Amino acid sequence: MAHPKRKTSKQRRNKRRTHYKAAFPTVMTCPNCGAAVRYHHVCPECGFYRGRQVIEKEASV
Repeated sequence: MAHPKRKTSKQRRNKRRTHYKAAFPTVMTCPNCGAAVRYHHVCPECGFYRGRQVIEKEASV
């Protein structure tokens, strides 16, 4: 197995890792209730997806 001849410095390691950041998910507003929803996901507030109700939600009084 190959072994490094020198220790990789913290600066060199961190320069390599700068591109490994998490991307912020794209968010849209639900056309039914106006809540923030990720693309291609069911709305957690009202249960609608693409204009039709997919999940039954209890009506809050």
